[in-house]
Amino acid sequence: MQTRCHLSVLIHEQAKKYGDRVALSFQSFGSTKWKSVSWNQFSLRVKQVSNALLNLGLKPQEKIAVFSQNCVQYLYTDFGAYGVRAVSIPFYATSSEQQIQYMINDANVRFIFVGEQEQYDKAHRVCGLCHSLERIIYFDNSIRVSSHDPQALSFEDFLKLGEKLPRQSEVEQLWAQASGDDLCNILYTSGTTGESKGVMLHHAQYMAALKANDEVVPLTEQDRVINFLPFTHVFERGWAYLSLSEGAQLIINTNPHRIQESMRETHPTCMSSVPRFWEKVYMAVKEKMDNASGMQKKLFEHALAVGTRYNIDCLSRGKRPSLLLSMEYKFVDKTILSLVRKQIGLLKPHLFPTAGARISPEVEKFIHAIGINMVAGYGLTESLATVSCDRSNRAYTIGSVGYPINGLDIKIGENDEILLKGPTITKGYYNKPEANASSFTEDGYFRTGDAGYFKNGELFLTERIKDLFKTSNGKYIAPQMVESLLLVDKYIDQVVVIADERKFVSALIVPEFRLIEEFARQNNIKFETREDLCANEKIHQFLMERIITLQQQLAPYEQVKRFTLIAHHFSMENGELTNTLKIRRPIIYKNYKEVIDKMYDC
Repeated sequence: MQTRCHLSVLIHEQAKKYGDRVALSFQSFGSTKWKSVSWNQFSLRVKQVSNALLNLGLKPQEKIAVFSQNCVQYLYTDFGAYGVRAVSIPFYATSSEQQIQYMINDANVRFIFVGEQEQYDKAHRVCGLCHSLERIIYFDNSIRVSSHDPQALSFEDFLKLGEKLPRQSEVEQLWAQASGDDLCNILYTSGTTGESKGVMLHHAQYMAALKANDEVVPLTEQDRVINFLPFTHVFERGWAYLSLSEGAQLIINTNPHRIQESMRETHPTCMSSVPRFWEKVYMAVKEKMDNASGMQKKLFEHALAVGTRYNIDCLSRGKRPSLLLSMEYKFVDKTILSLVRKQIGLLKPHLFPTAGARISPEVEKFIHAIGINMVAGYGLTESLATVSCDRSNRAYTIGSVGYPINGLDIKIGENDEILLKGPTITKGYYNKPEANASSFTEDGYFRTGDAGYFKNGELFLTERIKDLFKTSNGKYIAPQMVESLLLVDKYIDQVVVIADERKFVSALIVPEFRLIEEFARQNNIKFETREDLCANEKIHQFLMERIITLQQQLAPYEQVKRFTLIAHHFSMENGELTNTLKIRRPIIYKNYKEVIDKMYDC
């Protein structure tokens, strides 16, 4: 049963309930060995952080920042800050110096907690340009601290300031004073189109969001929840806090590149993720089947067909499967589908919330068919993650983003824009009065910028209004929809659609080079570099045929007519991707202007 209380005391209330039961599993920096922390130990560390912050002079509603990848110290710091009514501001571990300088100065951050060497170096370099910043506290003991940094402090030494809880009576007074009106976080948006904005999240929003999600998501204290997305991301942050409020065990994956290994080592029951993760799973399984024997392929296709009938045709529609189908599914699940899930690291899968981008219906069907309960949903930083999601006790439709959470008022405005009002919606952006004025309607609804509609109570998304293209022929194109269709192809790694004010739709495509190289060798295509592969006419024709097949459901004016293969990935370093790996279209269009124009010259 969920523990409902202010975040300042959540961990301590859970420690009273669960004591020495495991709360967190984690790996130390640079280690692959898994360790665990009990609820009692978690509570003690949080108290030590609260006491240490008071000893450093932090006052209620002053700001700290956490500039780190996921780690156990991240959670200690966040909840320790909440315990003294401070505001915690998460920075993506991949943020640039310019980004962190802007956020520190915008929010007047006093202390910044950093993860590893890269984050420390960036924080140290901007320190002199950030007048409010007093301390850099580093999590990884192997960090090489600059000899010109007398204010740097290791997390171990920081904890010693609160080791014997010297200010605990003051901490408990602050617990008593904690209010829903207290500012909890400022989450800076990734800025796909312009300057980053700091979304204010208050404690009352968290309490409302945790309650509303508890009512619709059957997470329990028996679940083992692995973290895939960074805690900086509102989806992972909200999901992690929900898991802690339910008494579930958190498995903290520090290195995002090791997520598959971590899953196989720890066997989680739940994980929040983005569609791209499941697209990769889908493509990996399909590739394995392509290389399997004829008999293996037939057996898998049969198992998939049974899984589709059982999980989608029946369960998703709220229908009871026949006895025969139930028996057949039980057999193929035990003999074939469970082996597929085991390869991912899932022995007893329970819940897998997925949001952040459009989910390909093909991928969504596949994941459900192999027996993984993907919970499709929709949310924003400004809504504290969840706006809507699939329900376990209600029929759901492949392609929808589920039913609205309780307490949220949703209406469809002009241009089919989704408008939101309710206790989980932000009060606005930090230090941004103009943005606040334009982001809310006169009657107080938040403008999401997303278009959608309701059907039988379920919410369906159509496009991101700002991203909507209009061709020179007056036809509207939703680029994200086209991109999501193409990304299910195993030979395509990244894609950016072009159409705005153009005669037809084109695309920049980064191929999956490992597979393209394999294709080239099998077809005696000579190459020395990736540029050779991208320029090869046979490879171009091969991909064009696959793209034509993928686009059959699109109207002719929506289909990609031409594309250019790019020999390197779009990257954050070039400013082409946000910290959440979303496409920054204006930057890509600028960087590849000549390439794009060339596609329309002939």
